[in-house]
Amino acid sequence: MDKEGYRKYLLEKKVTEEIIEKFLTRLSDYQTYLEKKKQTLEDMVTNKLTEYTEYLVKTENEATMEFIRSLYNYAYFKRRNDIIEAVIDIIESSTAMDNLYTRIAEWHGEEIRDEIFKGLTIPLVGVHPEKKPEFTKRILKRIEEKLGEEKLIALMKPCLHEGYIMFRDIEKDRKEYQEIGIDAFLEKITQEQIQSFEKNRDEGTPAFAQIVDQEVVDYVRNDPISALGKREGNVIYLTKIPYQVKKLLLTNDERMKRFYACYCPWVRGAIKNGTEKDISKHFCECSAGWYKEFFEKLFEQPVFIEPVETALTGVPYCKIAVHLPDNIIIK
Repeated sequence: MDKEGYRKYLLEKKVTEEIIEKFLTRLSDYQTYLEKKKQTLEDMVTNKLTEYTEYLVKTENEATMEFIRSLYNYAYFKRRNDIIEAVIDIIESSTAMDNLYTRIAEWHGEEIRDEIFKGLTIPLVGVHPEKKPEFTKRILKRIEEKLGEEKLIALMKPCLHEGYIMFRDIEKDRKEYQEIGIDAFLEKITQEQIQSFEKNRDEGTPAFAQIVDQEVVDYVRNDPISALGKREGNVIYLTKIPYQVKKLLLTNDERMKRFYACYCPWVRGAIKNGTEKDISKHFCECSAGWYKEFFEKLFEQPVFIEPVETALTGVPYCKIAVHLPDNIIIK
């Protein structure tokens, strides 16, 4: 492990000495663990990473996130895209069920929340992500049995974690939309997305959880409703760029295409093992809800958004419909 190089990298990122020491300690512990497996940090097998994180969950759970953060930063320092991908698999949407737990109590009371969650334990960060769908199946079934289908949908509609708005300057976006109209604004966002993927390709950096090459860039460029989509009448249709485009393109297995399209660890494993029909399709209201706050602040009024097709319902993409207010600016 290149301790001095990593320390210098962290210092350049303005990380405090205290945190740097914690990161180095966590990585040294992992290095010791790997040596017993006749590996090092430099040649680690990423598909075995969850063996260690699950060990931490059982023995020293409070250290799990500290280790994950240290490894994630080390992966960027060493330009190890495979490690970055593996870490994101572990931490993606990690707070979703905790947020659902809180939301049910706020909307329906703690007594009902406790009844729904009785005997269930939310999987902790570090547990293998493909184990999480079993919890999803059970909790959604309980919610629907206790509260009904409509209230289940309502609970899912606001995204269960941070939304698209977290990545945008909404004041700037609103001003541009009002100046050029919705169609030109959507096209501008599409071009920004293409340029972002081209930058990843040129710099050899990952786009979230995927390596980017020309084939991936072409996929993004050729999807006419990616980014924030395109308007058709009073509806904007958009598709999410698949979680891992390259892997999707390399497989002929339709089930695995859907697995690689889906971002959410709370359902992905079920798609892979063929049990996704046990999960309520309404869970994907959360995926549509990822855009809800952004569009509502863009238009400064409530907006109805719904999933049209998703990896959970049988296609290798997630298509979402944004129903526009009557007073939308077209230009």
